[in-house]
Amino acid sequence: MTFEEGRALFPVLERLTYLNAGTFGPLARPVVEAVERETRRDLEQGRAGSAWFEYALGVRDHLRAAVAALVGAEVEQVALAASTTDGCNIVLAGLDLRPEDEVVTTDSEHFGLLGPLHASGARVVVTAPEPEAILAAVGPRTRLVAVSQVLWTTGALLPVRELRERAGVPVLVDGAQSVGALPVDTAGLDFLTISGQKWLCGPDATGALVVADPERLRIARPSYFSKLSNEPDGSFVARPGAARFEPNWMPVGSVAGLLAALELRPEWAFERAADVAARCRERLAGVVEVVPGDALLVSFRPSPGETAEAAAKRLEETGVIVREVPGTGLVRASCGWWTSDGDLDRLAEALVDAAT
Repeated sequence: MTFEEGRALFPVLERLTYLNAGTFGPLARPVVEAVERETRRDLEQGRAGSAWFEYALGVRDHLRAAVAALVGAEVEQVALAASTTDGCNIVLAGLDLRPEDEVVTTDSEHFGLLGPLHASGARVVVTAPEPEAILAAVGPRTRLVAVSQVLWTTGALLPVRELRERAGVPVLVDGAQSVGALPVDTAGLDFLTISGQKWLCGPDATGALVVADPERLRIARPSYFSKLSNEPDGSFVARPGAARFEPNWMPVGSVAGLLAALELRPEWAFERAADVAARCRERLAGVVEVVPGDALLVSFRPSPGETAEAAAKRLEETGVIVREVPGTGLVRASCGWWTSDGDLDRLAEALVDAAT
């Protein structure tokens, strides 16, 4: 597949400069067709019967395998979830943390991680998003380090595997801004959360959780998918592998849609995305203050006298879709493998117009 062929799969790119995959990636025609096909099947044939359930569970199996292949995990280590927040809650509830326990995180995390950390009952130690600061915060009571692999604010990349090796405690990695944006390998990581609707360009409310050793995490929030069998009192025999942690049923259309999104990604996606993000930083330098970053998120401060909120709204009015990063004064552009040089020019030109 050529770049032109791949870009043509996303109708929204025909009229908008869409730079917001860090929130929602653009939807491709094959993804929507998969959702429509399965929803039509449910409409016409119903959602019942052993054949339908067998088919629906089989689609879930295929998606787990595709996610495992994407991040270098074993299929048995993958659970499907509706969001990275789902994954964080599953892990933190299953660790049975107590008030005397500590978890270390940074001051640049999304609430999708921070909220579950606060609700865990452990003491949350917050530090700067720098490797040495994170490691210095690890002490004898630390049960977990919980950080984003790519910060949602600036696109800075944290060396999560190095943190795991040096800290010597389990690491929960929020992969919302990394999985699908850059190559991710779960080797050496304890927990990795995955968002389906962002860089993977899947349907809403899709995602996954990778658990390196499912047997060592308690099932704190059981669902239908947690058991092989159960007794009248609710006691149950756990399903093997990480699928035991799956918190909810997902529409077959959504599962098939994310599977279609994974299948259409070109083999050159990571390489091209990194190149276009670098060109975006170069293109905006001298026009606005670009914040240093390593991944596909390009954050910048708008022209003097214009707030980030106003800048994002003004850009939207010109057909350039970015987002404000609340509380930071930053505007964030998400560059994907589908982003063209014309998109970068349109963004830069709109920013130049604001500065003149």
